Amino acid sequence: MKVLMINSVCGIRSTGRICTDLAQALEAQGHTVRIAYGRETVPERFSRYAVRIGSDCGVKLHALKARAFDASGFGSRFATLRFLDWVRKYDPDVIHLHNVHGYYLHVGLLFDYLRTCGKRILWTLHDCWAFTGHAAYCEQANCEKWKNGCSHCPKDWDYPKSLSDHARRNYARKKALFTGIPNLELVTPSQWLADLCAESFLKEYPVTVIHNGINTDVFRPCDGTALRASLGLTGKRVILGVAALWEKRKGLDDFVTLSEMLSDRERIVLVGLSERQIQALPPAILGLPRTNSAQELAALYAMADVYANPTYEDNYPTTNLEAIACGTPVITYATGGSPESAVLYGASVQKGDMSALLDALRRSYEPSDGAKPSCLDAASALQAYLLLY
Repeated sequence: MKVLMINSVCGIRSTGRICTDLAQALEAQGHTVRIAYGRETVPERFSRYAVRIGSDCGVKLHALKARAFDASGFGSRFATLRFLDWVRKYDPDVIHLHNVHGYYLHVGLLFDYLRTCGKRILWTLHDCWAFTGHAAYCEQANCEKWKNGCSHCPKDWDYPKSLSDHARRNYARKKALFTGIPNLELVTPSQWLADLCAESFLKEYPVTVIHNGINTDVFRPCDGTALRASLGLTGKRVILGVAALWEKRKGLDDFVTLSEMLSDRERIVLVGLSERQIQALPPAILGLPRTNSAQELAALYAMADVYANPTYEDNYPTTNLEAIACGTPVITYATGGSPESAVLYGASVQKGDMSALLDALRRSYEPSDGAKPSCLDAASALQAYLLLY
């Protein structure tokens, strides 16, 4: 069997690692796999799967078009035409879509091809972009226009940022493109997102919930004493936060507020910050840049006393799973599908309730039996995907 996956990145970040984990499992069963991606770099060990769509320049031009005309997903026309020529030659049996947004792909051309190609199609949704007129998430804005027809999006300045509002046009365009595709099945990593799909124009498709898993051979408990010492955190209670891109939606402002409520024995460590963000942090927060090394991340999770995820919008955060697998409890806001993993080892509190957040974090310092790695291992998710294939 020939499989083609399409995602914004390959082998990095949560969605990119999901693709390469699945590719390795399929390859081990004798299947041929390619992962078409649009941006950033691919770790060398995954280069045999990778097929680049377009170029860095093309991504920038697409982003400019999206910024000026609210046209995310409708740039990269020539790059997509060239890619579809390649797809026809490769002739896959299964096409597995992941994030088709990210300024690298023209979804109009892609779905015109999918409508008539006769292939088996899976589409794993990692956010809400597919059924809204603009935004990747709507929860923070308490917006439900997507149920009937978007207009005047309250999140124009969130990803994908735009100086103009064409949510009504985008909604109609997506609805026409994404419905009526033969042999298409949806997958969501959370029950929360599956429930939203059932209320959207995607409700015509069957939906399977497959909770993401992680590599528990990498993400596992270990001694963090040396790492604590190297970071100057010996004797401190360490509250860890991790994000690929820190912004208000991910709770960065709440971490700053939380830092003002801590005792001298408590310290926040945030991973994934830009240099400018690191320079702007208060003294009670230690900021570290992004790392694409799973081993480095695992060591940081294991070193921490608790993992805090005060996210205001999320699907099924992989970082929660990684922390739990490393023996670190998770405290998160009751947002999207985040509580669905936190319940395994940790707790959730209402969004923005800083007192409840701090109380839950401090309660988590007490020793616990933790979670069983078997419920987190990517092997379970991979097996569920293989059954779908």
